[in-house]
Amino acid sequence: MQPLKMSIMALLSGLPLFGGTAGASSTLFWGGTIVGFNNDTNSLAVYRNGSILVENDRIAAIHEKTQSKDEAGDGVEVIDVTGQILTPGFIDTHRHGWQTALKTLGSNTSLAEYFGRYSSPASGADFRAEDVYIGQLAGIYEALNAGVTTMVDHAHHTWSNETSWAGLNASAESGARVFWCYAFENTRNAEGPRTVVEQLANFRAMINSEGWKSSATEIGIAYDSWGPRPDVEERGKVMKLATEFDVPVITTHSLGGPWGVTNMPSDLAELDILKGDIPIIFSHASFLSPNDRDLLRQNNHYVSITPESEMHYGHTHPHSYLIQDQAALGVDTHFTFSTDILTQARIWLQSTRYRLFSQVIENWKIPRNTPETVNQAFLLATRNGGLALRRHDLGVLNKGAKADLIVWNARESPALLGWNDPVAAVMLHASVGDILDVMVDGKFVKKGGRLVVEGYDEVRERFIASAKRLQEVWAAKDYPVLEGQWMAGGSEFADTMKVDVVSGQGNGYGELFVE
Repeated sequence: MQPLKMSIMALLSGLPLFGGTAGASSTLFWGGTIVGFNNDTNSLAVYRNGSILVENDRIAAIHEKTQSKDEAGDGVEVIDVTGQILTPGFIDTHRHGWQTALKTLGSNTSLAEYFGRYSSPASGADFRAEDVYIGQLAGIYEALNAGVTTMVDHAHHTWSNETSWAGLNASAESGARVFWCYAFENTRNAEGPRTVVEQLANFRAMINSEGWKSSATEIGIAYDSWGPRPDVEERGKVMKLATEFDVPVITTHSLGGPWGVTNMPSDLAELDILKGDIPIIFSHASFLSPNDRDLLRQNNHYVSITPESEMHYGHTHPHSYLIQDQAALGVDTHFTFSTDILTQARIWLQSTRYRLFSQVIENWKIPRNTPETVNQAFLLATRNGGLALRRHDLGVLNKGAKADLIVWNARESPALLGWNDPVAAVMLHASVGDILDVMVDGKFVKKGGRLVVEGYDEVRERFIASAKRLQEVWAAKDYPVLEGQWMAGGSEFADTMKVDVVSGQGNGYGELFVE
């Protein structure tokens, strides 16, 4: 069976059908500037005119000074990266890959509208297994193209066995490092309700299957009903499954404040799962309390800050800048905005600076220092993502780490001409268009500025057909009426002030140009 002509039976089988990725078993990146990591000082380390030797899926050596190309040995692919910048691949600790086909429909949507129109409960009756599979695959390729090598996917497309398998198979086939987290929630598909009990059996069958285990994908758990008023029996079953299979990560949506939907560390405080060995990622966690902050630090769990999402939808993030030692970055719903972590890091860096500068300026004083540096933003985008997963071999370039890396075209890109500090060059001047090569697990997924995944042209055509069908379905849907109180927290709806950019009688607020 061809890798990209997947039937429903193939989806059901649970066997990932891999497309080819380019790569030798040993690769030497020769002569570049490497943004590495020093474990002794716990800080970034820059090696100019250095080289990286990759063997199979690991970094076998980093030479701080260029060695002779002749020392590479037989069977080693030598890539001359003189003048280029090499960094770890970016880590996205929160995304929903299945939603790719809804791109541009939610450009002006609020979070309340998202829940009623685009969320998992609002979508289950219309997404087929094919839509999930091809949307997940196309969305991951989009992320790989942008240098995102590791993703924590909150996979709430578990409306049926078929749609669940579809997302897992696409993740495994993609060549990316995906922590695909099966979402347990009572939901609904085109045929009716779908219960957590059914999902528990589905999860067990999937995690016991063999096909995905030869890929870079791992299976985790997503669960959004930890508290404050949990179904104790249901929660217990999910926790039992997590510990039985020692899943690599648990992820949960956490908001708080007027939104309700807490799922805060304090909701798990009395549970063994919080004190255990499985990392838990609290996505957004916008309204953390000091107690929640302390629980994160005491139990070594992380928040996933999704800056563009929290600005776009109106979650806001009033306290996240206070817990960055236990935080990483995520994208969230990439169908509404950027898919890349570079953008998230840049937005977060400057918004943190703005907030903390303002605290001084408002008291009529002049800031003498910057509140956050480019090095810190870089760590949030890379190493902190690995720490959130308790994986010290991810998000860093050093000996023994996984060979997940980016080569930036710093030699030819107009944006990077004249660079000196490689971290600042990437964080503040580069764009995803400057990414020349991307390697995951020692295999190229992008080379010479182009994706090198097998059958991408067919993926593109299948995805366009799926997106066209789904967008026609959404065009016929009514928008939710947002009156009275928000469903979770009891807070009332209110209008924001609308700005305008057109003078006189014009209306710059405009319309959505969708068909």
